[in-house]
Amino acid sequence: QVQLVESGGGLVQPGGSLRLSCAGSGSMFGFNAMGWYRQAPGKQRELVASISSGGSTTYADSVKGRFTISSDSAKKTVYLQMNSLRLEDTAVYYCNAHRVLPPRDYWGQGTLVTVSS
Repeated sequence: QVQLVESGGGLVQPGGSLRLSCAGSGSMFGFNAMGWYRQAPGKQRELVASISSGGSTTYADSVKGRFTISSDSAKKTVYLQMNSLRLEDTAVYYCNAHRVLPPRDYWGQGTLVTVSS
């Protein structure tokens, strides 16, 4: 069975940086992409960044130039480097593993990022 565990969240001042990690366990064979989503209070969950099995990356417009997603296949881990953090980045961040065939998504438990002065 696949399990995803996020870590690295915490309290940071505006303009600061954090690096989130998502460690996978179990068989990750056949997954097409990994991604980071976030959900702020009163808002729907939104895609922040994703990385395909081929290494292609996608970012939400709100984080382009500030966040970087990367992965280490040997460690079954995906990272999200967050720089120049803003108050509006405050949210619970979730790791996602996506498989197209057969369709299935796995989610981590979430890690809270709070940007506050």
